[in-house]
Amino acid sequence: MNMKVILDVDTGVDDALGILLAIRSGEMDILGITTVNGNVSLEQATVNTCKILQLAGGEHIPVVKGADRPILRNTHFEHRVHGKDGLGGALKDMPVHKQAEDEHAVDFIIEQVRRYPGEVTLVMTAPLTNLALAVMKYPELVRQVKEVVVMGGVVQGFGNVTPTAEYNMYVDPEAAKLVFKAGFSSLTLVGLDVTRKALLTEEHIASLGDSPLARYVRESTADYMQRYYERNGVWACALHDPLAVGVVLNRELVTVKSYYVDVETRSELCDGQTVCDFQNRLSQEANVHVCLDVAADAFLRLFIRVLRR
Repeated sequence: MNMKVILDVDTGVDDALGILLAIRSGEMDILGITTVNGNVSLEQATVNTCKILQLAGGEHIPVVKGADRPILRNTHFEHRVHGKDGLGGALKDMPVHKQAEDEHAVDFIIEQVRRYPGEVTLVMTAPLTNLALAVMKYPELVRQVKEVVVMGGVVQGFGNVTPTAEYNMYVDPEAAKLVFKAGFSSLTLVGLDVTRKALLTEEHIASLGDSPLARYVRESTADYMQRYYERNGVWACALHDPLAVGVVLNRELVTVKSYYVDVETRSELCDGQTVCDFQNRLSQEANVHVCLDVAADAFLRLFIRVLRR
């Protein structure tokens, strides 16, 4: 039986690749995809999600709009990385006929988790605003969700929006702090520590062949690769969000240890930093399963194999 999953996205380049991996894997019963402000506006993220579902033949999957801004903060888009439209200009001429549902993402998440208690995995590849609002509205959610997998944070390296903060944590650190402290029985953090090792190269893209999907991947990642090279000296696209989907598909891809993790929300210099208490200095019970290493080659083989189908 396929696992029941809700994807929560701010659909930029790598969210889109994560959605494609989830759909094409054939191993997920995707109950819906919820959208949130992040890389791009809520409206743009929703349009992008609908386009990706049209591309992938997933138009039957509900798309539900959520929060259009962080809980307390101003928006902080990433147009330089993902382009003005969030998809690097790919699919710019695609007519959009799929529409979002007439419901709010927070209510949708609560409704689905209540319908399938103990069965739903939440895959969060965006700022955690929707999930934080859902927990505030329905605290029982933390006991009824099967697991939460979050793409976000970095515990041993440097950030990608400030020296210390990863983007999803930085955009809404109050939401992340609330989610981490909520008491989920299984919350896994797939951070930059592992996603920076999952690098899609031009050689990988060439191996996808010449399908419409392969052409989309090539076009959408072109500017992203340029930006990654400018910052990191490597011509590649880090598969941040697809790796979170990959961890749900195969937990053995990552090395995981449990720690107490909190998020800084009151620092001029370090807002959004994920602070991992490796030595238990704070004497707090572990609340997060932290991914520390990844079998990157195995994941990339999985990614290529699934998208070639």
